[in-house]
Amino acid sequence: MKSRRSILFLLFIAVSVLLVSCTTCPAKRNFENVNHVIVGNPFIVDFNELNNFADVKAEHIPEATDFTLQNAQNELDRIIGIPASERNFNNTILAQDDIWYLIGRVEYPVYLMNEVNPDSGVRAESEKSILKFAEWQNNMSLNEDLYNAVVEYSKSEEIETLVPVQKRLFDDILDDFIRQGFNLSKEKRDSVKAIKNRIQKVGLEFGKNISTYTDTLIVNEEGMIGLPDWYKDQYRVSEGTYKLDISYPTRRPFMRLSESEDTRKAYTEKFLNRAADKNLDVIKQMVVERQKLADVLGYPSYAEYILSDRMPKNAKTVWDFEKSLNEAIKAKTDIELQELLEIKSEITGNIAKDINYWELHYYTNLLQEAKYQLDSEEVSEYFELNNVRKGLFEITQSVFGLSYKQVENPSVWHPDVELYEVYDTETEGLLGYFYLDLYPRENKYSHAAHFGIAKGKKTAKGYQKPIASLVCNFPKPTAEKPSLLQHGAGGNVETFFHEFGHLIHGMVTTADYFAYSGTGVDRDFVEAPSQIFENWVWYKESVKLFAKHYQTGDVISDELLEKMFAAKNMTSGGDMAFQVLLGMEDMTLYDKWDPEGEESILNVARRLHKEILNWNETPNTARIAAFGHLDGYAVSYYGYAWARVFSADMFSVFEKEGILNPETGRRFCDVVISKGGTEDPMDLVRAFLGREPNNEALLKSLGL
Repeated sequence: MKSRRSILFLLFIAVSVLLVSCTTCPAKRNFENVNHVIVGNPFIVDFNELNNFADVKAEHIPEATDFTLQNAQNELDRIIGIPASERNFNNTILAQDDIWYLIGRVEYPVYLMNEVNPDSGVRAESEKSILKFAEWQNNMSLNEDLYNAVVEYSKSEEIETLVPVQKRLFDDILDDFIRQGFNLSKEKRDSVKAIKNRIQKVGLEFGKNISTYTDTLIVNEEGMIGLPDWYKDQYRVSEGTYKLDISYPTRRPFMRLSESEDTRKAYTEKFLNRAADKNLDVIKQMVVERQKLADVLGYPSYAEYILSDRMPKNAKTVWDFEKSLNEAIKAKTDIELQELLEIKSEITGNIAKDINYWELHYYTNLLQEAKYQLDSEEVSEYFELNNVRKGLFEITQSVFGLSYKQVENPSVWHPDVELYEVYDTETEGLLGYFYLDLYPRENKYSHAAHFGIAKGKKTAKGYQKPIASLVCNFPKPTAEKPSLLQHGAGGNVETFFHEFGHLIHGMVTTADYFAYSGTGVDRDFVEAPSQIFENWVWYKESVKLFAKHYQTGDVISDELLEKMFAAKNMTSGGDMAFQVLLGMEDMTLYDKWDPEGEESILNVARRLHKEILNWNETPNTARIAAFGHLDGYAVSYYGYAWARVFSADMFSVFEKEGILNPETGRRFCDVVISKGGTEDPMDLVRAFLGREPNNEALLKSLGL
């Protein structure tokens, strides 16, 4: 998620929701200087209309992009042309937020199509469009005439009468200009513009290399020993021969259950070398360009530049945070390693001294069965996707005072996609819309994420309803077996709840401005609300609402739940250590690494792995090549662990008052997530807690 202050780069992750409409009405914009109207383009929609995604064609994208950017330019020219004496908040500051809204209403769905549309032509044109939007936004962020217009307004008497949120928007816009180099010469500002355009292009290349990378492993019958029949049936290509792709739904069961160490190792090598043929060089380019930007702007590193505008304020604070967290979990990770070594020794008959990555999930699964008498496959039989979704809906509707209504025959980009309306049960008013795209397919975004389509915003026509899509990759049901989700830390069920938390963050927004709507908060806080949602998969009261056996319909037993909950923190130390590793890789590359030095990117990753983790990485692999957050979350990955401190602390209020207490849920909406970025996140946390936050709840949740 983007930082609240990064108003000039609000792109990918707006938490909103989408409805369905197959309209082809001419576009009507609430702007004065609209060039012309376009009829029949699915990306050009009227106020609170839905995109006609089913009819999207490649040629629609450049047409909508050029149309939108021309209208945005008209608005920009109008702002610049206002006499200094006539400047006010609405025509100079709010008008800029209106431009971002105008652009985002086309750019966001185009970005989504780049990640999910089955048509290669649509994806190719989407990528071109994203670059064009980024270049225009970059130019706007470095427009000297626009900067002068803001400075002119800063001298007006109206400044003293602004309400806090107006003053916040003005301060952020002015601060953004300064952070783009407006204290520098025009020559250096032109350099900033060129560098940022290159960063955008390299970043798109980086992501594309990951999303389009495919590989398979041919496995014989021996390699499939330990896998259940349903899994073998799904991947069998001939008698005794199986073909496995490297997607998460395929890989996770195999790595837990296959008894063939050689096959697990071969499969791991395939998985960990995703995009390794291209992205090691691309990562270097990303780091070099971002360091060039920091150099021009006068910062010692790109990390210092980014963090000066985040909650930590400097790189040292993040380094200290990561190191102290690593120290706090060290004893727990040591215990976990010893348990794995003992089970490995028992199974192999030899004294085990280390654990390799291709063994990690296998022995963890065996340990879970031995220590907790817990079979992951048995557990998954109680978490059929439709039941999990029903439970997720029931919990969030009840706790937050919402209701969801599925839209029949929606206009969508793939037949698997569903559309829902969101209502406030108290007012019965429509809040927004969301799509669910839950199953893997070729050339689709390969993880789980929330993609904005339209952010909430107050306009002259009324409030723009949030629209968004949840994109996941859960096992697709077959004729023989439904989609069964894995429970456990980092499993499918937890992921579903987490990403839906981002969705709700956008749905309940009341922010007037596009910049602050929904997830328009500080990047290092944006994960906190969504992490709260994960907790509902770890309490008997909530889990029993939806955990039912897919064949018998029996509700999951207390005995099985107790085993699951007892095993929750079985790997909590190692899981958090892995988060520390990723955060340290991110920080190292953007704060302490010399691209011209002797240590390669791959060696950086290997060195940090040895320093932080207690299991061995797989030789001849390059996991970091597919670490997608190195671009979109550059110098921000620490935020996952950072935000967890606040999420655990805030959920402690639910624990005290009732995890399904609608009064607590409504207060959480009103005090925290509906505000978006209109207030400082620490103020929101304090208001909800009624005190200063601390890390006690986090340590307790990790079993420390």
